[in-house]
Amino acid sequence: MNSSITAVGIEAMNVYGGGAYLDALELCAYRGLEPSRFENLMIKEKTVAMPYEDPVSFAVNAAFPIVSQLSEEDFARIEMVITCTESGIDFGKSISTYIHHYLGLKPSCRLFEIKQACYSGTAGMQMAINFLLSGTSPGAKALVIATDVSRFALADASAIQEWAYSEPTSGAGAVAILLSDKPHIFRIDPGAYGNHAFEVMDTCRPGPDTESGDADLSLMAYLDCCEHAYKDYAIRVEGADLKESFSYLCFHTPFGGMVKGAHRQLMRKICRASPSEIETDFIKRVSGSMIFGQQVGNTAGASVLLALAGIIETGIFTTPKRVGLFSYGSGCCSEFFSGVVAAGAQEKLRSMSIAASLKQRYRLTMPEYELILRGGNAIRFGVKDIKLDYDIIPNAWSSFKDSKRFVLDRVDSYHRKYRWL
Repeated sequence: MNSSITAVGIEAMNVYGGGAYLDALELCAYRGLEPSRFENLMIKEKTVAMPYEDPVSFAVNAAFPIVSQLSEEDFARIEMVITCTESGIDFGKSISTYIHHYLGLKPSCRLFEIKQACYSGTAGMQMAINFLLSGTSPGAKALVIATDVSRFALADASAIQEWAYSEPTSGAGAVAILLSDKPHIFRIDPGAYGNHAFEVMDTCRPGPDTESGDADLSLMAYLDCCEHAYKDYAIRVEGADLKESFSYLCFHTPFGGMVKGAHRQLMRKICRASPSEIETDFIKRVSGSMIFGQQVGNTAGASVLLALAGIIETGIFTTPKRVGLFSYGSGCCSEFFSGVVAAGAQEKLRSMSIAASLKQRYRLTMPEYELILRGGNAIRFGVKDIKLDYDIIPNAWSSFKDSKRFVLDRVDSYHRKYRWL
């Protein structure tokens, strides 16, 4: 056992934002939502999962560009696959098994799944980090994928207004991170974290296709956790200073207004900052984290990792910079932690062409969007048999075929079958 390993973190990272999207402002106007409230969402677009896309396809599309670039030797050192999702497709079977199979990983691999609402991505990353820090398998790598898909179904809604402002922000996407003792992207600060958790029924999924929640209660729980998770971090990390210790900050991002509120509260309570100081700080240290979230919507478990990708994409990293991250999952569990973005991280992340792939998505019209949501066009949890209709939106399918993508093909006796285009 080698317990002296300290430099671990993200070796490679990729974001997959699906193949189709909807303009959020157009959706709000169509639903008759208040323009003033829409501005607080700070959202531009939302990824819409097509019927032939699901959490598995999103995850594989996110991870494949990472693993395909590895040498044969490095590929063989992937010894753990953790999937992080609240969009599971089975009450027992983990989607990590599908991902392991379609990526062609070796059989001597630990596979499992984590569910803790939007905190799951952080939980998976921290579990992998501690496996690496333990030194029980020197040189091992862990693949962690946070993947979530949100689908509304018109046939189930007793009133569209029940969705209110969650519909424009509920998106889909996956973030894949390869963790190892070669943290070319992001080196974790070992032992630098703070937690805050308590029982609260702010949002939940009491049934396979049912979501329920109290938006006001969720906001209060989020803000409470943000403050106390940071305070716990400050107790554990000697000399921690919210203003000086972090070049950038990332937050779980259900929508932009919630991030802005959490940052404002932290700066006001911890730093006694003035309104003008808070606004300047937000623009400088936080705003870049929302660039991808504003295009795909709330990706739940992947959200804080998506924010980190946004910071790396937009920040200045001529030298290594420390980033503070806040992760929150309803119900609830939260964590504030930190790490250092390497000087060459931006170049490595940009080589994945995340921004370009988001621009290539097909823009859905409102009639096309509602067609996807109706009745049998929404693939249900627990479906036994189904053959996917790729031509439900012909123009969208054409855009999928133009690039190499991994899609759901059919379900036979509950077993999902996929294929590469």
